[in-house]
Amino acid sequence: TDLADGWSEIFISMGELNPMLRPFDHVVMRAYWPIPEPGLVEIDQVGLTVADASLVRKVEAALNQPGLPAAFSVDCGGKAQEISPLIYGIALNSRLEPSDTHQWKLNATSRRWGGNPTSRYNWELGNAWNTASDYYFQNVDYAPGFTWKTFLDSNRDRRVGSAITLPIMGWVAKDARSVSFPKSEFPNQQEFDPDGRGAGNGVGKDGKPLAPGPPARTSIPAPPDFVARWVTAIRENEAKRGKSVDVYFLDNEPALWNDTHRDVHPEPVGYDELLDRTVKYGSAVRKVAPDALIAGPAEWGWPAYFHSAIDAKAGFLMKPDRRKHGDVPLLDWWLDQLAAHEKKTGTRVLDVLDLHFYPQARGLGVGSDGNTDAETNALRIRSTRALWDPKYADESWIKEPVRLIPMMRELVAAHYPGLKLAIGEYNFGAERHLSGGLALAEALGRFGQEGLYAAWYWTYPPEGSPAFWAFRAYRDYDGKGAHFADWSMPTAAPRDASLFAARSTDGTKVTLVALNFSPNDALEANIDLKGCNAAEAQRVFTYTGDARGFTPREIPPGQGYRLPAYSISVIELTLKK
Repeated sequence: TDLADGWSEIFISMGELNPMLRPFDHVVMRAYWPIPEPGLVEIDQVGLTVADASLVRKVEAALNQPGLPAAFSVDCGGKAQEISPLIYGIALNSRLEPSDTHQWKLNATSRRWGGNPTSRYNWELGNAWNTASDYYFQNVDYAPGFTWKTFLDSNRDRRVGSAITLPIMGWVAKDARSVSFPKSEFPNQQEFDPDGRGAGNGVGKDGKPLAPGPPARTSIPAPPDFVARWVTAIRENEAKRGKSVDVYFLDNEPALWNDTHRDVHPEPVGYDELLDRTVKYGSAVRKVAPDALIAGPAEWGWPAYFHSAIDAKAGFLMKPDRRKHGDVPLLDWWLDQLAAHEKKTGTRVLDVLDLHFYPQARGLGVGSDGNTDAETNALRIRSTRALWDPKYADESWIKEPVRLIPMMRELVAAHYPGLKLAIGEYNFGAERHLSGGLALAEALGRFGQEGLYAAWYWTYPPEGSPAFWAFRAYRDYDGKGAHFADWSMPTAAPRDASLFAARSTDGTKVTLVALNFSPNDALEANIDLKGCNAAEAQRVFTYTGDARGFTPREIPPGQGYRLPAYSISVIELTLKK
């Protein structure tokens, strides 16, 4: 609208400006057409109005769309599985710490100090890491004043547990400024850091990795005693504050060291080296922390469960290292050796079998990356079945059932009974799309059903994203701290849907998380609560993609539940005594 004083007034719908309803904290304005001389445009009185009525109507329409009949059930009298609170963990993002505060809104139960840079963290200096192949092999100080102590203090202040990755590769950063492939000595590299430090990516212009210089260029030795002294310092620090670390990881993804940390560990890790480092560093930790929970081997994915990095380099058909060890799969052999070590010495160096899980199908992505076409979205949601379903053949180059959690349980039962199970990293990509949120909600429900001890999402979802609200479905669905209950109960759900149910320890509350995976069809859900006392009160919250999160709904107990297409619904029941 052109105003009388020469100004123009413009209203832009948020649905047009921000169709995905993502959270934002600033607005950038750019000229669409060239601006004639003198090139001056004045902007005044920029403001935000109340929520666009069309967006409100869109959410209401989704909630009210009639659905297809669908039968669900909960077996309140069936065998219940206690849910470990540590399955609701997230990971440190060292590049954003400590400024990225929205992570605390997830109400996560634990934070993991992990990732490639932690393999080279120098605890004595406090602020010295190495970015490895993630970012030009350079030593850095990620944030002024940020150390292992501030990480633990932040967790403790917010009543969040802690998990710490201990470096067992043998080298840590000697300072916060050295680089492994400096431009001055390696001028013919493919890329150099945009920060102007002259750090290269260690790859020649011909595409071949450059031979690294001596590790001492960036690093100092970190023997078992170095790690033991850190654990001692951690425990002394925590004892003063009445909080202990939940889990200590023996490093991070050793099968990839010859790639991620090839500047100091260019040779691939084999069966013997992995066992040797596990025993030496694990024994050092056990000596100073007899009651600590020690986890490993923190391997990255499917091939590393069965073969060493030596096998990967030589070719899995050749598998020279595995053949050298009786053709026994890596984890089977490693667990056998650790069990034998405990029997012989009386020293237990492993308490938790920890593996990482990243679906390998094309296009799924990690974090906010990943395709979001209809086919990939459906694949992303299906890929969660690799966590538990023996009938699901992984739709990637793996092409066979993974059933990760049952496989881990069988490994422990056969080779080292008594170990706990953890997934130290996992992610399904497309965090800002509902398919990513639904995949995460499905995984969190399965972790509880399958009796997993701990899991840490990599790293944590963007604020207001579908993955953010998927996490909140289990940890804070009403914005006041209400969370999924304590004991997982058996459920049944139709195709293209899931139902997870849990009861409180005292039996007075039941919480349900219902997922509708169909992008088009709503469901009219009839949930049969077998063996449950009648509900005297209930609350229902539904998420359909609105950045504002869950919408409370008034539904009297005993009525059916409408599950909109592509939605997450939380139903909280208070049962009669």
